[in-house]
Amino acid sequence: MANASEAQIDGSTLVALSLARAGVQVMFGVVGIPVTSVATRAVASGVRFIAFHNEQSAGYAATAYGYLTGRPGVFLTVSGPGCVHGLAGLANAGANTWPAVMISGSCDQADAGRGDFQELDQMEAVKPFVKFSAKAMNISQIPRMVFEVLSHAVAGRPGGCYLDLPSDVLHQTITDFEAEKLLSGAENPRIEKFGGEEPLDIEKAVSLLRTAERPLVVFGKGAAFARAEEPLRKLIEITGIPFLPTPMGKGLVPDTHELAATAARSLAIGRCDVALVVGARLNWLLHFGESPKWSQDVKFILVDVSKEEIELRKPHLGLVGDAKKVLEQINKEIKDQPFCLGKTHPWVEAIWKKGRENVAKMEIQLAKDVVPFNFFTPMRIIRDAILAQGSPAPILVSEGANTMDVGRSVLIQNEPRTRLDAGTWGTMGVGLGYCIAAAVAAPERLVVAVEGDSGFGFSAMEVETLVRYQLPVTVIVFNNGGVYGGDRRSPKEITGPYKDDPAPTSFVPDSAYHTLAAAFGGKGYKVGTPEELKSALAESFSARKPAVINVIIDPYAGSESGRLQHKN
Repeated sequence: MANASEAQIDGSTLVALSLARAGVQVMFGVVGIPVTSVATRAVASGVRFIAFHNEQSAGYAATAYGYLTGRPGVFLTVSGPGCVHGLAGLANAGANTWPAVMISGSCDQADAGRGDFQELDQMEAVKPFVKFSAKAMNISQIPRMVFEVLSHAVAGRPGGCYLDLPSDVLHQTITDFEAEKLLSGAENPRIEKFGGEEPLDIEKAVSLLRTAERPLVVFGKGAAFARAEEPLRKLIEITGIPFLPTPMGKGLVPDTHELAATAARSLAIGRCDVALVVGARLNWLLHFGESPKWSQDVKFILVDVSKEEIELRKPHLGLVGDAKKVLEQINKEIKDQPFCLGKTHPWVEAIWKKGRENVAKMEIQLAKDVVPFNFFTPMRIIRDAILAQGSPAPILVSEGANTMDVGRSVLIQNEPRTRLDAGTWGTMGVGLGYCIAAAVAAPERLVVAVEGDSGFGFSAMEVETLVRYQLPVTVIVFNNGGVYGGDRRSPKEITGPYKDDPAPTSFVPDSAYHTLAAAFGGKGYKVGTPEELKSALAESFSARKPAVINVIIDPYAGSESGRLQHKN
């Protein structure tokens, strides 16, 4: 313990100093017992603290921040229920393989097991959701453990990590000299994202691509996290192979590129004979890589940072490593013996023709000004307004059922890491947290959220957070009166003693979501015509201030469960 005659700091201050020394620039969270001092001292140490209303949204923000920056997103919670709320963020980090660290206060160690204030075995609670966790049992352990959780979050396959800080540890004290010694000893100037990589059969991968009749490149948010856009574009352009991004892979190569197969997705995955899959898992989003969506004879070349993922999927060829580095090796191998399909190649022509046909059909739908609004008319107007912003392109945040599904087809990404959506888990409620993360991580960009009214409702109170920090975010709410669009029950379903209650899927009709922004000092708009929407978008985009645009949609315009009706 510290000598009373020497300058002393407590555990909260040491946490703050450790975070700053480790390079943490931003922390999200909710303050309260026993972590308020951690937040205030972090700010004093040069770490920006973004205070939320709910730990769940703060956790979602941290995960998106980790994805956008490549550094662990850090969020702070109180003990007990605060930690439980934060589990959603850790789970989201694991599902999307994004680096995030949750730091939670916990009860006094001497009172554990006696029913202390907000007592919970938090180390046990986080187990299913983290790749690494640590508990500081003494102030002297804080610096080392801060560096450890941050390092583990980005090592190998990124994911969630947890640091537990008991109340008594936060109140312990040491001298400034002792603190500096601990901080210096904990520093790890070289944090490796990836462990030792096995020898890769790059030659075989290139041979498979070169001899394929119908090759396809598929890439996802893992490639985006790895900053693999340059070697990915080079590979596609030198070989002429069509490409298909997963939703958050959109923009690594522009959606408008002539080799984009997004508009011919069914043809592309149904007929390709060799698929190079980079930073994307063969999970439900890619139909598990199985027939009938994919050809029974397709040969997968799977590039993933996780050896376990490749062993699970059992591809024809697995390449374990960082997506950017692996693609650079593939390009180097191709350079020695170049090949290119060419625009007149039957496979390229087939993809291009089918894509043009499907785009033309979509544009006919989009060209109509339908009032009351369906989903397509406002989505077209939003698309055009976003594209008019040029570069740097706005970051799009999208969640909802019909809103996200239609937006995925209509909205265009031409720059990397400019789309955030419900992700691998299909998580509703990420919207406002993601908006805040995007605005903080990329302050030079406008952030535009296109939200279903149900998805918006999960985190709508964070509009106040947008206003408090004056973040350049425009939130567009597609208001169709409920989950999937209000009451869609057949007459025979409206029965029983509670038949007069609102339908389980319905909200208050024409809810005034725009007034939420105005209530906190932001700008709110209610729109129902193309002219009103265009005006609201132009004004809010130009102002780059917090705004909510309430777009009134025909409640019968969408479909139940969006494109996943078969699962409901």
